[in-house]
Amino acid sequence: MMLIDIVLPAMGEGIVDATITKWLVSVGDMVTEDQSIAEIATDKVDSEIPSPAAGRVKEFLFKEGEVPKVGQTIAIIEEETDKQSQVQPPSAKTPHKEDSHATAIKKEETDTRSVEKPIPVADKKQPVVSPLVRTIVKQEGISDDELRQLKGTGLHGRITRDDILAYVGKRSKIIDKPKATVEDRGADASPAVEVVYMDRMRKLIAEHMVMSKQTSAHVTSFIEADVTNLVAWRNANKDSFQQREGHKLTLTPMFVEAAVKAIRQFPMINSSVDGDKILVKRNINIGIATALPNGNLIVPVVKDADKLNLAGLSAKVNQLAQRARENKLQPDEIQGGTFTITNLGMFETLTGTPIINQPQV
Repeated sequence: MMLIDIVLPAMGEGIVDATITKWLVSVGDMVTEDQSIAEIATDKVDSEIPSPAAGRVKEFLFKEGEVPKVGQTIAIIEEETDKQSQVQPPSAKTPHKEDSHATAIKKEETDTRSVEKPIPVADKKQPVVSPLVRTIVKQEGISDDELRQLKGTGLHGRITRDDILAYVGKRSKIIDKPKATVEDRGADASPAVEVVYMDRMRKLIAEHMVMSKQTSAHVTSFIEADVTNLVAWRNANKDSFQQREGHKLTLTPMFVEAAVKAIRQFPMINSSVDGDKILVKRNINIGIATALPNGNLIVPVVKDADKLNLAGLSAKVNQLAQRARENKLQPDEIQGGTFTITNLGMFETLTGTPIINQPQV
């Protein structure tokens, strides 16, 4: 038998850790190669960890809700021979309330192991949520019945932090505030200030934007471009394009293609500064700022955009936008951008001054 470490893999530039949101197997279970054994969450996306080999789960080194670093071992697989695997078939997956939180720890050189007591769950029908979501549920006084009615956008329908915060926002609007009496509040019962707590993603966006302003001098130039012919061509071809390609033709991939042509002509705009060095990027990876249903912002990246034609760009842009709205982006799909496009046209604004998405352009 051979012991195999399962480590938290590198998931892109800037991601140094991840939260174990759910173990998908139990200690003692048999797993196959590439079988998903755990769900993890980074600051922006959820993902799954596959087993590198077939064998028996020997030990979990982290509980659900804990945050290992990239490169740390999170579990150990005991690889077995074919004969042993046939003699000992996989055990049935035990209910969540009895398994995944426990970490099997070998206290001494005996045949027995002591297992930490798992965190109890109310019942089988209770949705599986992360500790952070559970904390928000408790703070906001959300009942189990309300939680069961929520439809999650995470992996396998899991309720994410953004799901619960969006529900809290809607919930606060429909719950009538108690009317103040003349004795205790007077004529004006409305508070002078409403406190709105930012979720983690919004805090990260704010910190990143402030850091960008402190890192680079922002200079904006406005140039009027006549897109009459572009819009007319799209309107004339959008129906046949959708029939042929299977998705809508929007203006965004056209803007991406225009940016690619500009970068080819002026490669220095596809660069970043590192101290006294200018790093000119050979790859043209276009980030597209995308609004999420909860009001937050994410920037999926079209890798090697210069190698795609308009139809390919359109397919990729639509795919990334859909995955972003469904909270299904993988970590590498939001990493590695060299040039970001922000389209403010939907707000009917005349001009805009976007903030640089460091270290991009």
